[in-house]
Amino acid sequence: MCNKNSLNLPRRLRRLRRSPAIRSLVAETSVSVSDLIQPIFVKEDLGAPQPIASMPGQFRCSLEDTVTECLKLYQAGIRGVAPFPKIDPVKKTPDGADALCPETIVLRTFRAIKQAVPELLIFADLALDPYTTHGHDGILNEEGSDVLNDETVDALCRMAVASAAAGADFVAPSDMMDGRVRAIRAALDEAGYTGVGILAYSAKFNSAYYGPFRDAVGSAASAGTTLLGKHTYQIDPANARQAVDDALLDVSEGADMLMVKPAGPYLDVIHRLREKTLLPVAAYQVSGEYAQIHAAAQLGWLDYTRTRDESLLAIKRAGADFILTYFAREIALKSDEPSILSVASPAEGI
Repeated sequence: MCNKNSLNLPRRLRRLRRSPAIRSLVAETSVSVSDLIQPIFVKEDLGAPQPIASMPGQFRCSLEDTVTECLKLYQAGIRGVAPFPKIDPVKKTPDGADALCPETIVLRTFRAIKQAVPELLIFADLALDPYTTHGHDGILNEEGSDVLNDETVDALCRMAVASAAAGADFVAPSDMMDGRVRAIRAALDEAGYTGVGILAYSAKFNSAYYGPFRDAVGSAASAGTTLLGKHTYQIDPANARQAVDDALLDVSEGADMLMVKPAGPYLDVIHRLREKTLLPVAAYQVSGEYAQIHAAAQLGWLDYTRTRDESLLAIKRAGADFILTYFAREIALKSDEPSILSVASPAEGI
């Protein structure tokens, strides 16, 4: 048996873990409210906010309520939102034509937000899935078996220009079509929107974690399932090198910022990308990540707050500069601290 003087250890790493003050001093990673972007859902009708059953605490809101929410978010320290529309099913078409209508709900939302909260950044999603009858991100071929790349890119370019005209600060192509970043940059510049940036969904995986989001925007109802496969254009979850290749191609085509989506299951990709580029790297903590934390906490299996914060710390630690997350609002409104740190309070014991 060892006595208390038997270990001759010149370094004891627990010295740096002894107290909350020490742990705070040496913490390597923090998540600030200003690092968070809030995705929001806007609906066409004027009724009360509609709760999204698979995403506790998230709602589809009318344009008026969305503007009020954006003002609250900005006052709480959130500096950007990513609006997504819930389109009336009668307006959906195979080619998603409503996305290009000047009075479509999301463009009206951009204009209203900019009028009410001009300093709040708007990240405009560019994809056709909320607008199509089939729920895919682009225009299908005649057989309905695949998404047409170049025809879809043309529609995205027009969406980008319309979004910029409505007040978007960044357009965010989430479609994963080839060549869309170069084409969108050219379209924006030709239209005079040289100051509008591109946040490219550069490494968007064909993930099972998108189900609740598809419910929220109605693309699941269009497709008849939340399990819609997008194998021919989104990245295979097995392929990290391919994801980095996709992202670096977006860099060469003029992207201003890069996105990895989902975040938590792809921390390795965030880290690889962080080491390959000097551009800002974003990560989207998607609806399925958000929903599973809520579900486990509701069952008493996890501590909600600690799990939420740990998940965000992990994303930031992997290399993300900022995070799109459905937790942004509650963190901003409830937090009295400038950052979320992995520091135990004295009440948490040893």
